[in-house]
Amino acid sequence: MTTYSRRALVLALSAASVAATLTAVVTPQAAHAGAGAVPALDWRPCAEQARTLEPAAGSAAASSAASALSAPAPASAPAQECAQLPVPLDYQDPYGPQLTLAVSRLRSERPEARRGTLLFIPGGPGGSGVRQLAQKGAALRKAMAGAYDLVSFDPRGVGGSTTASCGLDAADRDLVNLRPWPGPGGDITESVTRSRRIADACARNGGPVLRSLTTANEARDIDRFRQALGEEKLSAWGVSYGTYVGAVYAQKYPRHTDRWVLDSSGDPDPARVARGWAANMAVGADDRFPDFAAWAADPAREEEEPGPRLAERAQDVRPLFLALAAKLDREPKESTTPGTPLTGNRLRQALQNALYSDASFPQLARIIRAAMDPAGKPVLPADLAQPLRDEDAAVTAAVICNDVRWPGSVPAYERAVATNRVRHPLTAGMPANAFACSFWKDAPAEKPTRITAEGPSNILMIQNLRDPSTPYSGALKMREALGDRARLVTVDHGGHSVYLGNGNACGDRTVTEYLTTGRRPARDTYCAD
Repeated sequence: MTTYSRRALVLALSAASVAATLTAVVTPQAAHAGAGAVPALDWRPCAEQARTLEPAAGSAAASSAASALSAPAPASAPAQECAQLPVPLDYQDPYGPQLTLAVSRLRSERPEARRGTLLFIPGGPGGSGVRQLAQKGAALRKAMAGAYDLVSFDPRGVGGSTTASCGLDAADRDLVNLRPWPGPGGDITESVTRSRRIADACARNGGPVLRSLTTANEARDIDRFRQALGEEKLSAWGVSYGTYVGAVYAQKYPRHTDRWVLDSSGDPDPARVARGWAANMAVGADDRFPDFAAWAADPAREEEEPGPRLAERAQDVRPLFLALAAKLDREPKESTTPGTPLTGNRLRQALQNALYSDASFPQLARIIRAAMDPAGKPVLPADLAQPLRDEDAAVTAAVICNDVRWPGSVPAYERAVATNRVRHPLTAGMPANAFACSFWKDAPAEKPTRITAEGPSNILMIQNLRDPSTPYSGALKMREALGDRARLVTVDHGGHSVYLGNGNACGDRTVTEYLTTGRRPARDTYCAD
């Protein structure tokens, strides 16, 4: 499920480009005063906050945290304020060791219009809310017209917050290995060996911080953030995995929710919340691929994207892609990245990445054309050409593995992969394969929160019909679980994330109206593309 957000797991994994590491754990003595009564936040300009973290002796942890806070935002982005929030490593021991969360704020530019605070809940697991608020802040500020202070945070394990490390080799941090793509023909021997190795490394090296990375703790951290802000209630916009975090928060702390938006939701069934996210990628790719096929065969496309169409007819694009991936399984093609050839699985992963946004279609088409050209040399995007940082790989794995116990039977995975490859050849069995979670050493510390219809009716869901990561079928299960607490806005569009993201005026208007006026559709509604 985000698990879900830039691209479910890819969104989480691409946090490598924006995240920084702060591995220090605050001592109980240093945080004792703030563990019971939450201390006020010391807001400063983000650049000034970054300078306070610059280490006198060259500490890598503080240095990378500073770089996260001072990372360049778009030129049009309004100035953010940053702060650090101590949170308990273990909420059962609130006066014990503390972690640090990086938090950020864009204050309302119209105090007379302000009605509260709106929290952006990032996707992933692994997305940086601090960075994403910098990217989305200008558009969101314009839409809200001063109604809110806008805030976000880097969840524990991410960016400028306290992180953990599994000590993984570079090869195990490669996206096409961290995601267990089967070998040619569907053999899972190598991916099972790798998943076991990743789980073993995380058990050896992750420590208590890694074990604390859970959805339930993120919800608790949000409530601590609310208290530090001095707010009785928060409004929120959660995206991708952030919708699950938002739903859990709304279930655990219903009286502290105001206007709640869940954008691109997955199936919330606690028995499948993590495995369902993975398995749903197969359905999501099938739902979304026709959009790419139509684009790739459209004669008008050649005026926008140099190079020939991939096929004369949209129905020919899928068999072309499958045949090319199978050929690359047998004969990998040299890419422009030394030592990283384009394999069948790397092409399949490139497809998964590209399906998140129409804007990525041209890049995928260029990779396919170069792979088909005997003299071509494909240019791999950064998230396929270089391994993730260890901290980013760790948080991506840990949250979904800590939340729910996965089955560990290798023969069962072999059967599931074989079936999945036949039903969903675009994903070649990967969503049904054995992830590191299948061999995770630590049992979940608590049962996942069950999402129910009990609570205030203040949730607005918005969902693309053709979402490659959190498919519409899963969102309908979230809608069913929430009952009369929610209304669903269905948008006839493809891609992952909707609000202020795909240009659908009807969807944007509906969410903006709810957040700014409180007017929510009386019933589930539909927005044409």
